[in-house]
Amino acid sequence: MAVGGTVGTMGESVSDMSGSGLRELFGRAAAEAAAYRESLGERPVGAAMSFAEVRAGFRRPLGQQGRPPAEVIEELITLADGGLVASAGPRYFGFVVGGALPAASAADILAIGWDQNAWNSVLSPTAAAAEAAAGEWLKDLLGLPPAASVGFVTGAQAANTVGLAAARHHVLKNVGWDVEKDGLAGAPRIRILAGEERHATIDRSLRLLGFGSGSLEPVPCKDNGVIDLDELRTRLAGHEGPLIVCLQAGNVNTGASDSLGDACELIHEYGGWAHVDGAFGLWAAASPTHRHQVAGLELADSWGCDGHKWLNLPYDSGFVFCAHPDSHAAALGYSASYLIRSEDPEPGDYVLESSRRARGLAVWAGLQELGRDGVTHLVDTCCALARSLAGQLTAAGYEVGNEVVLNQILVSFGNDAETNRVATALQSTGTCWMGPTTYHSKRYLRISISNHQTTPQHLTQTLQAIQSITP
Repeated sequence: MAVGGTVGTMGESVSDMSGSGLRELFGRAAAEAAAYRESLGERPVGAAMSFAEVRAGFRRPLGQQGRPPAEVIEELITLADGGLVASAGPRYFGFVVGGALPAASAADILAIGWDQNAWNSVLSPTAAAAEAAAGEWLKDLLGLPPAASVGFVTGAQAANTVGLAAARHHVLKNVGWDVEKDGLAGAPRIRILAGEERHATIDRSLRLLGFGSGSLEPVPCKDNGVIDLDELRTRLAGHEGPLIVCLQAGNVNTGASDSLGDACELIHEYGGWAHVDGAFGLWAAASPTHRHQVAGLELADSWGCDGHKWLNLPYDSGFVFCAHPDSHAAALGYSASYLIRSEDPEPGDYVLESSRRARGLAVWAGLQELGRDGVTHLVDTCCALARSLAGQLTAAGYEVGNEVVLNQILVSFGNDAETNRVATALQSTGTCWMGPTTYHSKRYLRISISNHQTTPQHLTQTLQAIQSITP
């Protein structure tokens, strides 16, 4: 047995596996992944088996001895199939998620094979270089300040947490308090405001950062879920001291965005920090047709958004940007005697994780595959499809409950009970998948169109499925 190897049932160690054996194993996994992707156009969208059924297959005592890798992978493929949801496919509208682009998916496979730690440029020059390049492209696409720092995080939750950590550092430093050294106990109170229709990750970030969700002051919203700027102005009148205001690009139900430019100018009048939660809506900035919806976003202090949503990158991919790189690094960075690093800020200084996979490779590859025109086309096409489907639903006699400004549609089927029934029945057909939500005390089906593979034909199938289960 090789030193440090994991012994299998036949005495073969994992560390001994090389050459044709390793190629066959990786090739088999890649071939199965490709076959699954190829099936998405026809595959039922929902899982064929329940969680309990799938769990029963996976659950068993851990064997005393290991098993050959090829045997393990074959069983995994068999056990997993019934529990896979075709969320990467063109008829999945349940959440704002895209299907990972081919080049991005292939790059992610390479990232796993190369097995790089992307914490800094010493551990992996390649991973750091890919993030640096892709970060510049992202800022350019979104119209963000060129000097802004970029952190490659796991998703919008991490992006909001990091952005608000940088905000916490910045506004307390401005009043002479070192929160990284002295904590929040005894610190000057930070006033935190956000719209009533903010995403729940904002509250969770406040909990994680020690503020507590009860510290947040909700500001009423107007039609389509945008923050009431007049009410925000009234709330801030006469304010003094540390201030953070969370804004939104892309309401989770309606897709609408706050008046970002006007809101940022108001917040800055009081020396505050403006954070924009733009999980999917921030991508409107990449489209000349829809950019007006997020006008003035460049005036904010931090921004968060997802790559595995509208940019159609693999999980887990998110971005946090900060107009104050020093505050960003001061809030997140750390060092230790054993850590070798360069003199400049490193990728790990802008994120929560130290041991981090090279997710920037898939971002680099996905953006290369799309190009600037491809990103614009992706946003514009999804928005056009959403408007089209909303029109078809209205013409068919169903109630669309929002002004469709991006890729989000809310549709009701009369009363809450009927809407819930339709949601369950529709999911069971396997034709498409969308889930219910509550908006302004009423139940709706929420339809999110954000996959690069979705076509008008998929919308026709969806409408026909809806009509087949409604009176």
